[in-house]
Amino acid sequence: MKIDLKQPILDKNDRLAADNRVLFKEKGVFVLDLLASPGSGKTSTILATIEALRDEYNIAVIEGDIASNVDAERISAQGIAAVQINTGGACHLESDMIRRAVDALDLDNLDLIIVENVGNLVCPTDFDLGEGAKVMILSVPEGDDKPLKYPGVFQASEAIILNKVDTMEVFNFNEQAFRDAVTQLNPAAPIFPISATKGAGVDEWADWLRAKIEAFRA
Repeated sequence: MKIDLKQPILDKNDRLAADNRVLFKEKGVFVLDLLASPGSGKTSTILATIEALRDEYNIAVIEGDIASNVDAERISAQGIAAVQINTGGACHLESDMIRRAVDALDLDNLDLIIVENVGNLVCPTDFDLGEGAKVMILSVPEGDDKPLKYPGVFQASEAIILNKVDTMEVFNFNEQAFRDAVTQLNPAAPIFPISATKGAGVDEWADWLRAKIEAFRA
């Protein structure tokens, strides 16, 4: 006999995620779940996204980390509401954590919540948070072979951000091999090459997110 210990956890999470999704729809708040490895530039990408969209939308951020509130402080310093979730060792956020975090936010006056999930390319993939879309960030220094090693996160994501493209030559990153691998796993997912700290490519990524927000609101 095989006992699946994971499924009851996922079932409970999915029920709570469905409640979150109803709440976000009622309030008209689009929720973006960002997945990535540590050091990929999640917070820098969030800051660049905020800069591109803050004149159009009221934005808040939920920061997921095992410990510390460093990233939430960086977001707050830009005048953006930020809620820190410390998982205490858990490698992903769950839907009940998100529900408790949004209780600290004024949902009636928000259009977009960006969730920075815990840095990990495995655990967060299976956990629905009630989000409108999952998007993953891969940075060039991580290598072009990551779709082959971590297919699940590429399949679960509606779009892929390729960050730190200004370092491509330094790290001998094979962009075509990367694109071919992503296309095999998830042919519908667009790829957005960006340099978050320099602003390159951010407008194209922001346009995609803007379209998702507007479709959700409609």
